[in-house]
Amino acid sequence: MLQDVDCRNAACPEGKNRVRLTDGGGLYLEVSPSGTKRWFWKFYPDGKESRLALGSYPKLSLKEARKARDEAKKLRQAGENPVQKRKADRAASAVKGGNTFDMVARELHKAKASGWSERYANRWLERMEKDLFPDLGAVPLSDITAPMLLGAIRKVERRGARETAHTLRQTAGQVFRYGIQTGRCERNPASDLQGALVPIVVKHMAAVLEPSVVGDLMRAIDAYCGQPVTRGALLLSALLFQRPGNMRAMEWAEIDTEAGLWTIPAAKMKRRLHGKLNGRPHLVPLSPQALAVLEELRPLSGHLQFVFPSLVSPKRCMSENTIRTALRRMGFTNDDMTPHGFRAMARTLIAERLPGVLPEVIEAQLAHGKSGPLGMAYDRAEFMAQRRQMMQAWADYLDGLKAGGAVIQLKAVG
Repeated sequence: MLQDVDCRNAACPEGKNRVRLTDGGGLYLEVSPSGTKRWFWKFYPDGKESRLALGSYPKLSLKEARKARDEAKKLRQAGENPVQKRKADRAASAVKGGNTFDMVARELHKAKASGWSERYANRWLERMEKDLFPDLGAVPLSDITAPMLLGAIRKVERRGARETAHTLRQTAGQVFRYGIQTGRCERNPASDLQGALVPIVVKHMAAVLEPSVVGDLMRAIDAYCGQPVTRGALLLSALLFQRPGNMRAMEWAEIDTEAGLWTIPAAKMKRRLHGKLNGRPHLVPLSPQALAVLEELRPLSGHLQFVFPSLVSPKRCMSENTIRTALRRMGFTNDDMTPHGFRAMARTLIAERLPGVLPEVIEAQLAHGKSGPLGMAYDRAEFMAQRRQMMQAWADYLDGLKAGGAVIQLKAVG
């Protein structure tokens, strides 16, 4: 039997590759020429010698080595091979290490991002990194319960981001479903949170819908004393009623003045990635009034890429807050009118005030896709004649409303 002093003084004789100091019950201390000392337990599974590494000395003392040997013996007596069990435990630990919520979520993101739009892929991961990874990222997927997930999402709710909270429940559900598919967990706790979150109160974008007030708006735009490019963006937003992002990113190369047509590439449209890559462009007929606005803008930005360039850098388009700020300066609060409100304004008044315009034609011009044969027909040539007529009628209607009252006197703004 070894004594602790034997272990401390043990050394490998010169010329030998190693020396072993036997303790008992198959336990021995192996000393290398470099002075490294390691504990091993020797046993004979299936009649062949095998050994189990227990640890290094002095980190693992003689007493602790004997205890480790006895525990390995118990496993052996229970019919298990300690070496194989250790390998299995290490493999399980490695797999479990790759099963954390963070790692599985990133694996899913990497697998799916190529089929998502760049913006959606970036936002998906940003939300995870900001709101879920801090609380759940290091937790194995199979250990996360519904109350744990709810606790993390409740923090998002408490800061008032209710819509983000609901989105996080959905994206977390994607991670758990992927975990089930790849054998990392057996159930999806996100599905148990159905009805647990504070409901989202849908608030529609503010829009001017009364004809008399629309007349006030058009006169205010006509008298706008700010940047001429901003005034042009306001006018075209009213005349063309396309999405604010598409309006801001309008390029001169997309404008065909002879054909009276603005062609928005599919990649710029609000569509899934497949639609952006393979869909048709969105066509916007330009009335003479719209073409006149563009001609006024041409000397200002016609030599640049964007019709509405940023004042900070002409290589970028106008910022998303420019139109909103201009509306505020004209006296229209965020509860009165928003950049997106031009779409609701046109949709409502065309349907109510312009006779003979089919709802399908309005929806087509708004780029609201529909499923089925009717939706597929939206961009076909025979619809263009109706859309041109509608856009001209709408421009004439706005002119009529603008002329229907006294001109609003506005103070000069920067």
